[in-house]
Amino acid sequence: MTNQAHLFELEAGVTYLNGAAYAPMLKSAVAKGMDGMMMKAARPFTINPQVHFEPAERVQKQFARLLNIDNPQRVAIITAASYGMAVVARNLHRLPGISTKKHILLIQDEFPNNVYAFERASQELSLQYKTVARPDEAANRGQLWNENILNSINHETAMIVIPHIHWIYGVRFDLAAVAERCKEVGALLIVDATQSVGAMAFDVKTIQPDAVICAGYKWLLGPYSVGLAYFGEFFDDGVPVEESWLNRADSDKFAQLINYQKAYRPFAQRYNAGEYSQFIQLPMLEESLNQILAWGVDNIQQYCKSITQKPLEALIGMGCSMEAEGYRGHHLLGLSLPAGVDNASFTEKLLQNKIIISNRGVAVRVSPNVYNTEDDMWALVECLNP
Repeated sequence: MTNQAHLFELEAGVTYLNGAAYAPMLKSAVAKGMDGMMMKAARPFTINPQVHFEPAERVQKQFARLLNIDNPQRVAIITAASYGMAVVARNLHRLPGISTKKHILLIQDEFPNNVYAFERASQELSLQYKTVARPDEAANRGQLWNENILNSINHETAMIVIPHIHWIYGVRFDLAAVAERCKEVGALLIVDATQSVGAMAFDVKTIQPDAVICAGYKWLLGPYSVGLAYFGEFFDDGVPVEESWLNRADSDKFAQLINYQKAYRPFAQRYNAGEYSQFIQLPMLEESLNQILAWGVDNIQQYCKSITQKPLEALIGMGCSMEAEGYRGHHLLGLSLPAGVDNASFTEKLLQNKIIISNRGVAVRVSPNVYNTEDDMWALVECLNP
């Protein structure tokens, strides 16, 4: 795979290594958004019943292809990862044997959405938070963390909420092994795949999670305020966060809307966010998903490896450290800087050189994609030189 910067709306002279925060948009996706804006602004007479459903169905099918999901109707269109987590929290009480469960498992330094989402449900169900700490040992840290997670899942576990890739450290978690253990003890597996899907392979059939939540504006290259979620069988008869008319049976028959329906549309369609038709955002996300599928996530991952491998060797030689390759991806790197180098000062130095990364306090996060080059990574290395 070759560099794809020519397809993106990127400002000249800026080295952008921060796709894990906000991805730049494809030029073609921006054009689709403009078309959607003009449809709503100047051509509202073209908005017919089909426009409310067909673009969404295409996006659901694309996401299903990306995650190897057999049934696209198990994909819901959400506004944010927090919305998907709210669906999970709303249904936790339905877990068989919930009265015998004692805790929800989280991992250390989890993204705030995945903590705040379950505070109320935990109180109502008398569940405690239990956090699996990041091991202090630097050697084999990813392996040890994964082992500790598996050892922490027991019959008192109601649910584990875990990312595919840690948003700060870049550690990759063995979700298939976690899923197997969850099934043994009757716990739910809820995956935040925001920092992996779109840049790394994710197979629902292999992993068998109960839910996969994914914001759209990072590795899916979509706009802000739209995301996607997979909901498995546990959620088929669940309780939605809101009661949107679009999610009820026969909602596409506009002339019969006052024939109120108790039945929902099938599978995960009850969990679509209100006004999910999103005439502007959905065409943009659809365009981005088409491009990601055309590239192939394995090719994206390999490209990121090719442009980071040698610069990372140089950074390690300068005293930086990161997770071992076997337990991380190549698109999101959590770097610990050499002793005596302050994260904030280094990030500011990069900014002065128009190199954009994220300072996440305990690590600096470097997140390249197909619009970057190896030279971009070398520019970061040069800034670390005294």
